[in-house]
Amino acid sequence: MTPEAFKKIQDTLPQEPGVYKFSDKYGRLIYVGKARNLRNRISSYFKSGHDNYKTHVLSRKTERIDFVVVQTEQDALLLENLLIKENQPRYNIQLRDDKTYPYICIKNERFPRIFLTRRPLADGSEYLGPYTSVKKVRSLLQLLQEIFPLRTCNLNLSSKNVEAGKFKVCLEYHIGNCLGPCENLQSEEAYNETIAHVRNVLKGRISPVLAELKKQMLHFAEKYEFEKAAQIKKKIELLENYQSRSTVVNPSIDNVDVFSIIDGEKQAYVNYLKVVQGGITQTKTIELHKKLDESQEEILLFAITLLREEFKSESREVIVPFPLQLPDSNLLVTVPQRGDKKRLLELSLSNAAYYQSSRPFAPQARRPEVLEIMQRDFRLPSVPLHIECFDNSGFQGSHQVAAVVVFKDGKPSKKDYRHYNIKTVTGQNDFASMEEAVYRRYKALQQEGASFPQLIIIDGGKGQLNAAIKALSTLGLEKKIPIISIAKKLEEIYVPDDPLPLHLDKRSPSLQLIQRIRNEAHRFAITFYQNKRDSSTLKTHLTAIPGIGEKTSSMLLKKFRSEKKIRQASFEELASLVGSARAQAIMNYYARSEVNTTTNHVQR
Repeated sequence: MTPEAFKKIQDTLPQEPGVYKFSDKYGRLIYVGKARNLRNRISSYFKSGHDNYKTHVLSRKTERIDFVVVQTEQDALLLENLLIKENQPRYNIQLRDDKTYPYICIKNERFPRIFLTRRPLADGSEYLGPYTSVKKVRSLLQLLQEIFPLRTCNLNLSSKNVEAGKFKVCLEYHIGNCLGPCENLQSEEAYNETIAHVRNVLKGRISPVLAELKKQMLHFAEKYEFEKAAQIKKKIELLENYQSRSTVVNPSIDNVDVFSIIDGEKQAYVNYLKVVQGGITQTKTIELHKKLDESQEEILLFAITLLREEFKSESREVIVPFPLQLPDSNLLVTVPQRGDKKRLLELSLSNAAYYQSSRPFAPQARRPEVLEIMQRDFRLPSVPLHIECFDNSGFQGSHQVAAVVVFKDGKPSKKDYRHYNIKTVTGQNDFASMEEAVYRRYKALQQEGASFPQLIIIDGGKGQLNAAIKALSTLGLEKKIPIISIAKKLEEIYVPDDPLPLHLDKRSPSLQLIQRIRNEAHRFAITFYQNKRDSSTLKTHLTAIPGIGEKTSSMLLKKFRSEKKIRQASFEELASLVGSARAQAIMNYYARSEVNTTTNHVQR
């Protein structure tokens, strides 16, 4: 549609929030958009002299404009999302997702059943999910069955059928997995209380369930019904163990959604984490197909709407990597700079990077062409068939680590990945840590007589690049290996001897490959840091046992991998590793811990 043709209909457009639809000359829907002011937004596509690629394509292809007026911008966002999913217009961002994800269904019926399904129905039942792993869903359902007695049969337990005595209890009742609602041995009210506990666990709200179970255990203990109290205690331990596996941050961080994005040339990857009481209860990464050079803000806003709707999120806070204007003014947008929320954002980004690295590599150009383009972009002496990338990780100076990932022929060579415990740096000093890692890497390659990469990438800005160059200079390699760095905030590329950064077109295959390598280095570094931090925490716990020092705790961790397995190990297994005296000390320590825990429960 020409600007002249648009002027004839411009004044008929409303100045209210809504959704607009562009169709081509064949009547096919090619684009759906939202607007706070429909007239102003649609008019922006048909102004003469625009140089935006997206605007140019849509104004040239559009022959018909339709619109829907809604009450608020939030309504417009939701309607836009619905229309895109239903119609898949050619020029809108498209979700690449060929999976059918599992849900947990709480059936809308008397004495509700709970089961796994892949097909949510509009039948009044409650569907929790989606989950990304069927195996995890089955494990969760098995845990719930161990803790809460629920029926698994599909009998029609209407009050009429139950009162008529149509059913008899089955084996599940006799082994304690069901309390017999089919023979009216359990009231509907009591059963629904159990369902409420199950719902809380599935939504990550475990604290009130634990509080109720502990109250029951104390009640039985006070009545000297110790067998029943022990049964409740076992359920508490199962639930606490499940909670400890899911809790990753401060439990005060409750009911928040975390989103991160990796923006590539033609694809973008958005990861979502649902956090309840410090535990990640749900997660999903999606791949989005870009059509018209959409900005990171546009893509992330689209993904947030899509994922919050899919997971039926009611969180009032979202954590994102950069400021974002959301239509819902009641939604708190947080861009953390430090602390636990920053750790959550980094964890989300690591998940997105891991998902991206597992996808088929499909840039616009074939892999050899990408490397040749990179050679031309950075004036390298040879095609960079061997690329290495460095990244640091740590928190407030503790457990400082670095990592290097290796790509050969544009693909990860994971057998060549290396990580480093930073030894010469005290406190948090990214520059010195980078210098140490680069020095140790290429000092080792020199001693081994191994080949050097055709390109080194440093994750960071000018300071990190200069630190890496200093390490290469110490080894006499400063001018022998090409090196660049990439700064995350604006994706700027720094090169030696140039104070100003390069800005590659974000559609450039070179930049896309560099981003992918950088994201993989970040994932590898932060995973190593988290493992080291967790191992250090457990080692400190073990050294609290009389007679167990650093060396013995290291041996135990290497053998058993977790405190749970150490606690469950037999005396013979422990003695064969650390000797009889230390094995007895470990057994005594955990036995006292068990007694103290039980006593505290009863006293409360």
